[in-house]
Amino acid sequence: MATRKSGPLDAMVGTRIRMFRINRGMSQSLLAERIGVTFQQIQKYERGVNRVGASRLSQIASVLGISVGELFESVGPGSSGLNSAAHLLAEPGALRVLKAYGRTTSPRVRLCIAKLVESIADRAPVAKTTVALLNTVDRDERRRFPSQG
Repeated sequence: MATRKSGPLDAMVGTRIRMFRINRGMSQSLLAERIGVTFQQIQKYERGVNRVGASRLSQIASVLGISVGELFESVGPGSSGLNSAAHLLAEPGALRVLKAYGRTTSPRVRLCIAKLVESIADRAPVAKTTVALLNTVDRDERRRFPSQG
């Protein structure tokens, strides 16, 4: 008999479970309790180590208040695993950053946030360099948004 191994689709479904769970403010323990498994099992589902059976998938979707279909994203030529929105949002803290960004209304501040995060990701060697970069908003940006500071 062939053994069942988890694959990329299992990992993607697990990532989506994690994204929806975090978005709902639900802990792994609470989700586990509501579907009758241990939190370690939820960890395994979210990492794609264990496959999620159809009935368990239905239970998880019900607890998260979504349809089973929402746990699957289109897997086509345009989607890449590591750069998919679901995978990126499943990273710890990513949803918090995005929510804070969404609360920001100033286009200039949004540009500064993007530059800050990019410079940190590019590992700017000195903090002063990062601050200097943020203060150097392109002249075009200053002309487009002159009244916003």
